[in-house]
Amino acid sequence: MYRKLEQYAIQSVKKTIQDLGWEEPSEIKFEVPPNSNMGDLATSVAFQLASSLKKSPVEISQNISGNIEIIPPFKKVESKGPYVNFFFDPEMFSRMVLESIQEDYGALENKQEKVILEHTSANPNGPLHIGHIRNAIIGDSLARVLRAAGFQVETQYYVNDMGRQIAMIVWGLQNLDYQMDPDGKKDVEIGKLYFQVNQKLKANPEIKSQIDSILKTYEEENPPELESMFKEVVSNCLEGVENTSRRMNITHDAFVWESQFVRDGSMKKILETLDEYTKQNDVLYLDLTDYGIEKELILTRSDGTSLYSTRDLAYHLQKSENSDQVVDVLGSDHKLAIDQLKIALGLLGGKSPDVIFYEFITLPEGSMSTRRGVFISVDELIDEATQRARVELDERRPELGEDEKKKIAKIIGVGAIRYYIARLSPEKHIVFKWDEALSFERGCASIQYAHARACKLLEKAGGFTPSEVKMDTLNFHDLDTLEVDLLKTLAKFSTVIEDSARDLRVHSVAQYALEVAGAFNKFYKSVPVIGSEKEFLRLLMVDKSRITIRNCLDLLGIEAPVSM
Repeated sequence: MYRKLEQYAIQSVKKTIQDLGWEEPSEIKFEVPPNSNMGDLATSVAFQLASSLKKSPVEISQNISGNIEIIPPFKKVESKGPYVNFFFDPEMFSRMVLESIQEDYGALENKQEKVILEHTSANPNGPLHIGHIRNAIIGDSLARVLRAAGFQVETQYYVNDMGRQIAMIVWGLQNLDYQMDPDGKKDVEIGKLYFQVNQKLKANPEIKSQIDSILKTYEEENPPELESMFKEVVSNCLEGVENTSRRMNITHDAFVWESQFVRDGSMKKILETLDEYTKQNDVLYLDLTDYGIEKELILTRSDGTSLYSTRDLAYHLQKSENSDQVVDVLGSDHKLAIDQLKIALGLLGGKSPDVIFYEFITLPEGSMSTRRGVFISVDELIDEATQRARVELDERRPELGEDEKKKIAKIIGVGAIRYYIARLSPEKHIVFKWDEALSFERGCASIQYAHARACKLLEKAGGFTPSEVKMDTLNFHDLDTLEVDLLKTLAKFSTVIEDSARDLRVHSVAQYALEVAGAFNKFYKSVPVIGSEKEFLRLLMVDKSRITIRNCLDLLGIEAPVSM
């Protein structure tokens, strides 16, 4: 909505500059002023024109505002210092906003561009833990935002089924008297075995050569029995990962196993293509010093087996060939590896991926490790969040039935986790704190509560049907400041989505969700609705707020309860 209004303002400024006989700048940018007294949209175009016109920005802004033709939905344009400020006509603006918000509000025009977005991709050696969850939440939320922005998105999970960790688990199955609990969650049982193998390896480092031998045999000979063991380990772990992910409202469109790039000849073809650039000592590698990177990219081990980096290169080449844009969500410790990969991809003619690097989540007592068995699993996290939400519901809504409490507690608990992580820019480190994440006084619960409030108010209104409201019958005169403020906040939604998709950042969506809930809560507490002279208009505002909050939360993978 704001982008559309911005285009109106840009056309007015352009025409005025032409009428004044000035040379038009290549781009005219607008912004929302920090204070509504300074206007609803403002441009600093006077600064751009100052050097060529040999005039002060203040004089230029006065010339523009004094000669501009005011077009709807603006009621006035004035200069404030070097800025040209546009003010909305409240009635016309409010009508436009309410008409623009339908059930699919936020869905932008189809761009006919395909994005392959890889996220989560945790090693299949144990359950997902909160060290993985930031990747999954950022990735899933970004996929939702990109789809809303009009992109065709395919989410992928890259399965590291040829890594040393899987060979270690296979060694454990062959050599340890370990019985998996048949009633246990499969990824958890595999994680326990992986931990035991690590303990054995620490006590007896010679086991490493046996594990290397398993890995080499699997890659080069791939005997059926060994292949079956590898596939069973990985499939069992992925089954658990998918179950956990679904509890967090996260799904993947495709699981791509890295072994396919060894089996289908992709690896061989890549090594042949890079032959003129590679060097050999104990290992085959790319010397990257000419590109400003001191550390070489190793392509094969000394025994000739492939490395994760080489298989990842084949995977990125496949993604590049099958999409218009490649997006990866990776921990900040992958920065060097991505710099190396981008150079190799360039030599192969592939697209360079756009990468969202995130800092890790740690516990107050330190970092997490599957190998050391120090972590909180995502399942444990969800259980704890749901339990805490249930305790809160028992106190606040004792009249609710058991099934209703269970349903709402799950929605609140999962929402709290997803919002706590999505609200911060990925560059910021997170120390996970239960009380902070699951606070019912701020954060996601307050946003969900705003939605529930809106639903309750519409329910109380009885026969109110938004689709049957005739806009020309509504009284838009003398709008309350809180009404206008709410509508201005609702109008930002599409712009927030557009900016989030462009920047590949989802924290702005989370921050906007809190902003719109706050604007609605102020309206709800201070502006009478049912029984007022403007009942239908205000009920329509409540309904449009409900839609916007719900759709915004959906972009974050969070359900909007109708009751709390």
